[in-house]
Amino acid sequence: MKALFIRKHGDLSQLEFGEIPSPEPKGREIRIATRAAALNHLDLFVLPGLPGVQLAMPHVLGSDAAGTVDSIGPDATRFRPGDRVMLNPLISCGVCEFCIRGEQSLCVKVSILGEHQPGVYAEYFVAPEANLEPIPEKTTFEQAAAFSLVFQTAWRMLISRGRLRAGEDILIHGAGSGVSMASIQIARLAGARVFVTSSSEEKLEAARGLGAAFAYNYAGQDIVESVMRDTAKRGVDVVVDSVGSATWGQSLRVARRGGRVLTCGATTGPNPPAEIAFIFWKQLEIVGSTMSSRSEYREVVRLLAAGKLAPVIDRVFPLERGREALEYLQQGKQFGKVVLRVA
Repeated sequence: MKALFIRKHGDLSQLEFGEIPSPEPKGREIRIATRAAALNHLDLFVLPGLPGVQLAMPHVLGSDAAGTVDSIGPDATRFRPGDRVMLNPLISCGVCEFCIRGEQSLCVKVSILGEHQPGVYAEYFVAPEANLEPIPEKTTFEQAAAFSLVFQTAWRMLISRGRLRAGEDILIHGAGSGVSMASIQIARLAGARVFVTSSSEEKLEAARGLGAAFAYNYAGQDIVESVMRDTAKRGVDVVVDSVGSATWGQSLRVARRGGRVLTCGATTGPNPPAEIAFIFWKQLEIVGSTMSSRSEYREVVRLLAAGKLAPVIDRVFPLERGREALEYLQQGKQFGKVVLRVA
């Protein structure tokens, strides 16, 4: 099968597009004929290698995908060949204390396709049947591929972990990212007032189109000063910070007393100054979140089917131009998701 893969860790020059063997489904696994796959910043972290993660080479990148059922493992029963399906890329053991409680993202053996296991930038990929959901009738393959990782991540972070409520104010850093795009929609659905930041006027305008009430260009505005002015010096109830080092200090300063700072990543670096005094003096909650449970994933897919949530797709590239697509993502020009069309 054709695939986008690496033979060793490094930069984008290590990416190859070529032929590798097709995977075969076992047990309760399903093989999917990939129709579309979506990029994530996670791909850029996997390329140079992640601490403690040893990958079998060649390694196929990619965590988000949608397609049609191609073949079925001997114990799988949920789907038939030809069914349209979308992927939840989080793999859990099913037997640890967290899985038994339905908290699959806390699984002691948790892994993610494309990060710890072979990914989806290929003509075919294999996944457990429990990790697949039917694509809603009016949803395209490209939309289904662009939806899963960022919306399940944002839902758990804002709703389950962050307890976002109607009437609260929320600041979302970096309006152009997939998680931020999803967070804006989920925050508006929850009834919150949304504040966003970006260095691009085009991205800020797009965020306003999704429902952001306040949009700040950090290239020319003091974010802390602007947020405090527009909240009458109170600050926001919740901050979403998946940027990391570049924005962490701002997040602690703009959160109101007793507020929550939510994080699911750190695209500019994971080790900012802690500034612990802000945390204890303002009695802030620092809330980490990763991916979602299966029930949370099914909930966002239900909202997709109901037309209440929808991915924003920035550009679509053919699979063979995957390196170019990842270069585009690395440059940070996108608003929403970058998608690869596979077939």
